[in-house]
Amino acid sequence: MRNDPSAEALEAWIIRLRREFHRYPELSFKEHETQKRILKILGELGIEARKIADTGVLASIRGTMPGPCIALRTDTDGLQVQEELTERNEDYISGNDGVMHACGHDGHMAMLFGAARLFLENRDFPGEVRLIFQPAEEIPPGGSERVIAEGGLKGVDAVMGMHIFTNHESGSVGFRPGPFMASTNRFEITLKGKGGHISKPASCIDPVRMATDFISSIYPALEKRLEPDKYVLGVGRIQGGAQFNRTPDSVEILGSYRTFDSETTEIIDMTIRECLDRVKERYAKPGEEFTGLPDYALDILHGYPVLVNDPDFTGAVNLKLQESFPELTVYPELEKTFAAEDFASYLQKVPGIFISLGTRNPEKGIVEINHSCTFDIDEDILLTGTEIFYNISLDFLKHPEKYIDLQKYNGPQEYLEKA
Repeated sequence: MRNDPSAEALEAWIIRLRREFHRYPELSFKEHETQKRILKILGELGIEARKIADTGVLASIRGTMPGPCIALRTDTDGLQVQEELTERNEDYISGNDGVMHACGHDGHMAMLFGAARLFLENRDFPGEVRLIFQPAEEIPPGGSERVIAEGGLKGVDAVMGMHIFTNHESGSVGFRPGPFMASTNRFEITLKGKGGHISKPASCIDPVRMATDFISSIYPALEKRLEPDKYVLGVGRIQGGAQFNRTPDSVEILGSYRTFDSETTEIIDMTIRECLDRVKERYAKPGEEFTGLPDYALDILHGYPVLVNDPDFTGAVNLKLQESFPELTVYPELEKTFAAEDFASYLQKVPGIFISLGTRNPEKGIVEINHSCTFDIDEDILLTGTEIFYNISLDFLKHPEKYIDLQKYNGPQEYLEKA
């Protein structure tokens, strides 16, 4: 990595941008002021841009020669978290009450701008760099689907993203070929019983007990069918009833589960239904007053798909990082994580990679996990991430054959069709 006055100036600019974005976070699909700031900065840099996905921005930097196109993506939304004052964040703590950049998206935007400046300073490259400032990463189905639907990947041959995490040390990077991050799936259950006074249990069907039985049964049922490293499942909310001496008519259960393949997802879907059917059968009672009861309604939303890094592209990135950043700690086989990312949708369309950039630094007190109200980043990593964005992208534009098989990949660019 560079160590010269120009790099110091670039780093100071990136840190300033990160802090500016951090001060004014906005929720998913409400990133209106963030969008204005992005467009303003791009305009000052002389980069052509347009709005996309309602509150997102799409921009392009073209080189001096024809060639492939690589997209670099950042997310832009914050979280519904009240940020707490710490010994570090006094100068940039969130100014928007109840909203916080608690997942590093402020740093992602700053690094992408840093990479854009490097490309502007060195225009002698082939092809195009597409900059995707994507809204709404935090809520399924995610802003990536909107970006894709509105042509954000049109003409793109490869895609790269990066995410700041505290699960490895500051300045290190990690990734893995193939499945890397989990799918995210949401289930909502309404258990329908028959309400009444708790002194007359024979006249009621208690949905609270039904909910308890379901939750008690779903975990062992899954443990019998799946290895523990294949999935996680949890209940986030149970809601029902309003009075201490009345059996409610219904109870709602809201939860989620994550997997690394569609087969596991199907097994969990089926197991949830089987457990609900058994609960329904167990609480059935004879009599006209119980006709149609008990019952349940189940709604399953399959959100972000499994994030799968292209093996060839990932292998080439690993080699390039070792060549260009010998001092960098690289984890090329980082463990799969049950975290989820809608960047997965881009990787379903074009080859590419999603990289984890470590920010854990106990000496600076930066140890809180993402989504914490005291989450922060080691700003020393911002220049590292910027230069990784720039160097990998530039190498791909000059040598795409190292990253994708031009004979197999039916990409959108003419140079690929003629290869």
